[in-house]
Amino acid sequence: MMKYPLMRNNILREDLDAVIEHLKQDDPILTNGPHVRAFEQQWSQWLGVSYSVFVNSGASANLLSMALLKLRHPDGGEVIVPPLTWVSDIASVIQNGFTPVFADIDPHSLAMDTVEILSKITDRTRAVFITHVQGFDGLTDQLISELQRRGIPLIEDVCESHGAMHGGQKLGSIGWMSNFSFYYAHHMSTIEGGMICTNDPLVYQQARLLRSHGMVREANDRAFSDPYRADYPDLNPDFIFAFPAYNVRNTEIGGIMGQSQLKRIDRIVARRNENCLRFLDRIDHTRFKTDFKLEGMSNYAFNLVMNEADHDFVNRLMVKMRDSGIEFRRGSAGGGNQVRQPYLKGHVPEHHYREFPKTEHIHFFGFYIGNYPELGSDGIDDICAILNAV
Repeated sequence: MMKYPLMRNNILREDLDAVIEHLKQDDPILTNGPHVRAFEQQWSQWLGVSYSVFVNSGASANLLSMALLKLRHPDGGEVIVPPLTWVSDIASVIQNGFTPVFADIDPHSLAMDTVEILSKITDRTRAVFITHVQGFDGLTDQLISELQRRGIPLIEDVCESHGAMHGGQKLGSIGWMSNFSFYYAHHMSTIEGGMICTNDPLVYQQARLLRSHGMVREANDRAFSDPYRADYPDLNPDFIFAFPAYNVRNTEIGGIMGQSQLKRIDRIVARRNENCLRFLDRIDHTRFKTDFKLEGMSNYAFNLVMNEADHDFVNRLMVKMRDSGIEFRRGSAGGGNQVRQPYLKGHVPEHHYREFPKTEHIHFFGFYIGNYPELGSDGIDDICAILNAV
C-alpha cells in the first residue's frame, strides 16, 4: 500500500448513511428519479447555470456533448481539442464523426494555448473543446471574446476542476455547455457519474433525450415534445424515439450521494488549494516548475514538472517515488500526449505528436501526485523533502 496514494476515499459515513436511509424504505426508487432531479437542480445553482443533466460518467457527458454538436452539424467538421486530456474527450469527437484538430498547451495552465487555438480555426471548425487540466483555469479573456466574435461554440471539460474560476465565474458556466465527472478520485464523487451543464434550453431538452434512448417523454418542456406527438399520431406517445441515442442514466443512489457531497465541496476546494500552495512553496523551484496559473484554481493534484529535459534524472526520480511510497502518474492528465496513442492511428499523420513540443515535455518529464483533503502539512513537507533530495 502506498504511503502517499493518488487519492484517499472521499465517500464519507454521512454519504453512506444518506443512501442507507433511502434503502430502508419499503419500496425505494433506485433508478433515475426525484433525487437525481434534486441533485441536478442543486448542482446548477452551485455552478451558476440554468440546466444540468446527470449521467453515468464524465466520459458519457463528453459523448453526449459531441452528439449534441452533431445534431447541429450532421455533416461533421472539425473540433479543436487538446493533446493533454483524457481519452474520452477526443474519442467522443471521432465517435460522432468530427475530425479532431490538436492545439498545443500553455505550460502555465496545462490547457490549450489561446494563440495555438486561434491559429487552428478554419471554416470547418464547429467547436473548441477545452479541458481545464488538473484544476487550473484554461480560459483567457481573449479566447472567450474571439470565439464569441466568430460564433464558434466553446465546450468546457471541467472533469478535474470542480469549483475553479475565471473572471469571477465558475468554470463550466462560461461556454455553450460543459462536462463534469464525479468519479471516485475527483473533488466529489457519486462513485461513477457525470454532468452536462448549459444555459441553452434546447441543449437541455435534447440532452435529456440523448441520455435515455432518445425518448421524447424524457423532455420536460411541452413546447419541445408536443410537436413530436402531433407529427407521429400513430406512435404510442410514451415510445417516440427522436434520436438514435444512448442509455447513460445515473441512479437515485448517485443522486443522493451527489447531494450529500455537494454540501462540502467548497471546503474541499479550499483545502486542496492550501495543500497545493504549500507544495509549490516547498518543492525545489530550480528543478521543478512552480509558475503555474494559480488564480482561480481548484487543485486536483500536485503537478511535478521538470524545468529541463533530463532522462537520467527522471528515471532516478521515478525509482525514488516508487521506493518511498509516492504514487504518481507520468505524463500528467490522461498519460501524456494523446496524439501518440494507437486509437488515433489513421486519424492523424504519422509522427504528428512531434508538432506539440510543450505537451511532449509533459509526456516525458511531467507527473501528477496525489492531493486530497486528508493530506496534512507534515505529509506535504515529507513528499517535498523526498523529491528535493533526488
